[in-house]
Amino acid sequence: MDLLQLKKLTAQGEGLHLEFKKKANFPEKIAKELVAFANTDGGLLLLGVDDDGTVSGTRDIEGEVFVMEATIEKLIKPRLTYQTQVIKINDKKGLAIFEIPKSEKRPLYLRNTPETKEGKAYVRNGHQSLQASKEMREILRRRCREKDIQFTFGEKEQMLMKLLDEQQYTTLLDFSKAAKISKFVASRTLIRLVLANVLEILPKEGEDHYRRK
Repeated sequence: MDLLQLKKLTAQGEGLHLEFKKKANFPEKIAKELVAFANTDGGLLLLGVDDDGTVSGTRDIEGEVFVMEATIEKLIKPRLTYQTQVIKINDKKGLAIFEIPKSEKRPLYLRNTPETKEGKAYVRNGHQSLQASKEMREILRRRCREKDIQFTFGEKEQMLMKLLDEQQYTTLLDFSKAAKISKFVASRTLIRLVLANVLEILPKEGEDHYRRK
Protein backbone atom coordinates (compact mmCIF):
# COMPACT_ATOMS: atom_id res chain seq x y z
CA MET A 1 0.00 0.00 0.00
CA ASP A 2 1.36 3.46 -0.87
CA LEU A 3 0.70 6.81 0.80
CA LEU A 4 -2.04 7.82 -1.64
CA GLN A 5 -3.94 4.56 -1.11
CA LEU A 6 -3.53 4.98 2.63
CA LYS A 7 -5.05 8.48 2.60
CA LYS A 8 -8.05 7.20 0.64
CA LEU A 9 -8.45 4.45 3.24
CA THR A 10 -8.27 6.79 6.23
CA ALA A 11 -10.88 9.06 4.63
CA GLN A 12 -13.42 6.29 5.36
CA GLY A 13 -12.93 6.71 9.11
CA GLU A 14 -12.61 4.02 11.75
CA GLY A 15 -14.95 1.06 11.53
CA LEU A 16 -15.33 -2.69 11.85
CA HIS A 17 -12.07 -3.39 10.01
CA LEU A 18 -10.09 -0.20 10.59
CA GLU A 19 -8.50 1.44 13.66
CA PHE A 20 -6.25 4.53 13.96
CA LYS A 21 -3.57 5.12 16.59
CA LYS A 22 -1.11 8.02 16.71
CA LYS A 23 1.57 6.35 18.84
CA ALA A 24 2.19 3.16 20.80
CA ASN A 25 2.21 4.96 24.17
CA PHE A 26 -0.13 2.35 25.66
CA PRO A 27 0.70 -0.79 23.64
CA GLU A 28 -1.51 -3.09 25.74
CA LYS A 29 -4.56 -0.98 24.81
CA ILE A 30 -3.64 -1.14 21.14
CA ALA A 31 -3.15 -4.91 21.48
CA LYS A 32 -6.81 -5.10 22.55
CA GLU A 33 -7.79 -3.83 19.10
CA LEU A 34 -5.63 -6.47 17.42
CA VAL A 35 -7.20 -9.25 19.47
CA ALA A 36 -10.67 -7.96 18.57
CA PHE A 37 -9.82 -7.96 14.86
CA ALA A 38 -8.46 -11.51 15.04
CA ASN A 39 -11.53 -12.73 16.93
CA THR A 40 -13.98 -11.10 14.51
CA ASP A 41 -13.30 -10.65 10.79
CA GLY A 42 -9.78 -9.28 10.68
CA GLY A 43 -8.76 -5.68 10.12
CA LEU A 44 -6.08 -3.03 9.77
CA LEU A 45 -4.44 -1.03 12.54
CA LEU A 46 -2.81 2.15 11.24
CA LEU A 47 -0.10 3.44 13.58
CA GLY A 48 0.82 7.07 12.98
CA VAL A 49 -2.69 8.23 12.04
CA ASP A 50 -4.70 10.72 14.12
CA ASP A 51 -8.18 9.88 15.43
CA ASP A 52 -9.73 12.08 12.72
CA GLY A 53 -7.91 10.15 9.99
CA THR A 54 -5.11 12.67 9.39
CA VAL A 55 -2.02 10.85 8.13
CA SER A 56 0.46 12.85 10.21
CA GLY A 57 2.94 10.06 10.95
CA THR A 58 5.07 9.64 14.04
CA ARG A 59 8.77 9.82 14.80
CA ASP A 60 10.86 6.64 15.06
CA ILE A 61 8.15 4.50 13.53
CA GLU A 62 10.46 1.48 13.60
CA GLY A 63 10.73 1.87 17.38
CA GLU A 64 6.94 2.08 17.66
CA VAL A 65 6.61 -1.12 15.63
CA PHE A 66 9.19 -2.83 17.86
CA VAL A 67 7.17 -1.90 20.97
CA MET A 68 3.98 -3.29 19.44
CA GLU A 69 5.61 -6.51 18.26
CA ALA A 70 7.08 -7.12 21.72
CA THR A 71 3.67 -6.54 23.30
CA ILE A 72 1.99 -8.89 20.84
CA GLU A 73 4.54 -11.60 21.57
CA LYS A 74 4.27 -11.26 25.36
CA LEU A 75 0.58 -10.63 25.97
CA ILE A 76 -1.53 -12.19 23.17
CA LYS A 77 -2.29 -15.91 23.29
CA PRO A 78 -2.63 -18.05 21.21
CA ARG A 79 -0.04 -16.53 18.87
CA LEU A 80 -1.38 -13.70 16.73
CA THR A 81 -0.81 -13.95 12.99
CA TYR A 82 -0.17 -10.57 11.36
CA GLN A 83 1.84 -8.65 8.78
CA THR A 84 3.38 -5.19 9.05
CA GLN A 85 4.30 -2.54 6.53
CA VAL A 86 6.16 0.70 7.26
CA ILE A 87 5.58 3.74 5.05
CA LYS A 88 7.88 6.75 5.31
CA ILE A 89 6.29 10.21 5.06
CA ASN A 90 9.63 12.06 5.27
CA ASP A 91 13.08 11.59 6.80
CA LYS A 92 11.75 11.94 10.35
CA LYS A 93 8.23 10.55 10.32
CA GLY A 94 6.47 7.42 9.13
CA LEU A 95 3.55 5.16 9.81
CA ALA A 96 2.94 1.45 10.10
CA ILE A 97 0.17 -0.85 8.93
CA PHE A 98 -0.64 -3.92 11.00
CA GLU A 99 -2.76 -6.31 8.94
CA ILE A 100 -4.62 -8.81 11.12
CA PRO A 101 -6.46 -11.75 9.50
CA LYS A 102 -9.34 -13.57 11.12
CA SER A 103 -7.73 -16.14 13.41
CA GLU A 104 -8.23 -19.87 12.97
CA LYS A 105 -7.61 -20.39 16.70
CA ARG A 106 -10.32 -18.20 18.21
CA PRO A 107 -10.73 -16.87 20.74
CA LEU A 108 -7.46 -15.05 21.25
CA TYR A 109 -6.84 -13.50 24.67
CA LEU A 110 -4.98 -10.46 25.93
CA ARG A 111 -3.18 -11.06 29.22
CA ASN A 112 -2.36 -8.34 31.77
CA THR A 113 1.22 -9.60 32.14
CA PRO A 114 3.27 -12.36 30.50
CA GLU A 115 2.92 -14.35 33.73
CA THR A 116 -0.90 -14.17 33.72
CA LYS A 117 -2.34 -17.53 32.69
CA GLU A 118 -5.74 -16.25 31.62
CA GLY A 119 -6.68 -13.06 29.84
CA LYS A 120 -9.62 -11.27 28.28
CA ALA A 121 -11.05 -11.88 24.83
CA TYR A 122 -12.30 -8.97 22.73
CA VAL A 123 -14.48 -8.73 19.64
CA ARG A 124 -15.19 -5.93 17.21
CA ASN A 125 -18.54 -4.15 16.92
CA GLY A 126 -18.45 -1.20 14.54
CA HIS A 127 -15.52 1.01 15.56
CA GLN A 128 -15.45 -0.44 19.10
CA SER A 129 -13.52 -3.34 20.59
CA LEU A 130 -15.61 -4.92 23.35
CA GLN A 131 -14.83 -7.59 25.91
CA ALA A 132 -16.38 -10.85 24.75
CA SER A 133 -19.12 -12.35 26.90
CA LYS A 134 -19.05 -15.97 28.08
CA GLU A 135 -21.52 -16.83 25.30
CA MET A 136 -19.44 -15.05 22.66
CA ARG A 137 -16.28 -16.87 23.74
CA GLU A 138 -18.06 -20.23 23.57
CA ILE A 139 -19.41 -19.42 20.10
CA LEU A 140 -15.92 -18.45 18.88
CA ARG A 141 -14.42 -21.69 20.23
CA ARG A 142 -17.06 -23.96 18.77
CA ARG A 143 -17.13 -22.24 15.39
CA CYS A 144 -13.49 -23.17 14.97
CA ARG A 145 -14.01 -26.89 15.59
CA GLU A 146 -17.64 -27.74 14.80
CA LYS A 147 -19.29 -27.65 11.38
CA ASP A 148 -22.80 -29.06 11.75
CA ILE A 149 -24.81 -27.99 14.77
CA GLN A 150 -28.08 -29.80 15.51
CA PHE A 151 -30.76 -28.75 17.95
CA THR A 152 -34.30 -29.67 18.91
CA PHE A 153 -36.95 -27.05 18.25
CA GLY A 154 -38.86 -27.37 21.51
CA GLU A 155 -40.93 -25.14 23.75
CA LYS A 156 -38.15 -22.76 24.76
CA GLU A 157 -37.09 -22.32 21.13
CA GLN A 158 -40.69 -21.58 20.16
CA MET A 159 -40.90 -19.05 22.98
CA LEU A 160 -37.71 -17.42 21.70
CA MET A 161 -39.06 -17.12 18.15
CA LYS A 162 -42.28 -15.64 19.50
CA LEU A 163 -40.26 -13.14 21.49
CA LEU A 164 -38.35 -12.14 18.36
CA ASP A 165 -41.62 -11.76 16.47
CA GLU A 166 -42.62 -9.13 19.00
CA GLN A 167 -39.32 -7.26 19.20
CA GLN A 168 -36.25 -6.69 17.05
CA TYR A 169 -33.81 -8.44 19.37
CA THR A 170 -33.59 -10.12 22.75
CA THR A 171 -30.98 -10.58 25.47
CA LEU A 172 -30.05 -13.54 27.62
CA LEU A 173 -31.86 -12.08 30.62
CA ASP A 174 -35.01 -11.19 28.64
CA PHE A 175 -35.19 -14.66 27.11
CA SER A 176 -34.62 -16.33 30.48
CA LYS A 177 -37.46 -14.37 32.06
CA ALA A 178 -39.89 -14.77 29.13
CA ALA A 179 -39.33 -18.53 28.84
CA LYS A 180 -39.16 -18.99 32.63
CA ILE A 181 -35.92 -20.92 32.39
CA SER A 182 -32.57 -20.54 34.13
CA LYS A 183 -29.92 -18.26 32.69
CA PHE A 184 -27.75 -21.34 32.14
CA VAL A 185 -30.39 -23.05 29.98
CA ALA A 186 -31.11 -19.80 28.16
CA SER A 187 -27.40 -19.36 27.48
CA ARG A 188 -27.01 -22.90 26.09
CA THR A 189 -30.07 -22.41 23.88
CA LEU A 190 -28.90 -19.10 22.44
CA ILE A 191 -25.41 -20.46 21.76
CA ARG A 192 -26.79 -23.49 19.88
CA LEU A 193 -29.08 -21.33 17.75
CA VAL A 194 -26.27 -18.94 16.86
CA LEU A 195 -24.03 -21.86 15.87
CA ALA A 196 -26.89 -23.31 13.80
CA ASN A 197 -27.16 -19.95 11.95
CA VAL A 198 -30.70 -19.39 13.18
CA LEU A 199 -29.68 -16.39 15.28
CA GLU A 200 -27.05 -13.67 15.06
CA ILE A 201 -25.19 -12.41 18.13
CA LEU A 202 -24.39 -8.69 18.36
CA PRO A 203 -21.77 -7.85 21.01
CA LYS A 204 -22.79 -4.98 23.30
CA GLU A 205 -21.34 -3.17 26.34
CA GLY A 206 -23.93 -4.53 28.77
CA GLU A 207 -25.67 -7.61 27.40
CA ASP A 208 -25.24 -9.08 23.94
CA HIS A 209 -28.21 -8.76 21.60
CA TYR A 210 -29.61 -11.74 19.69
CA ARG A 211 -31.74 -11.45 16.58
CA ARG A 212 -32.95 -13.62 13.73
CA LYS A 213 -30.27 -14.32 11.14
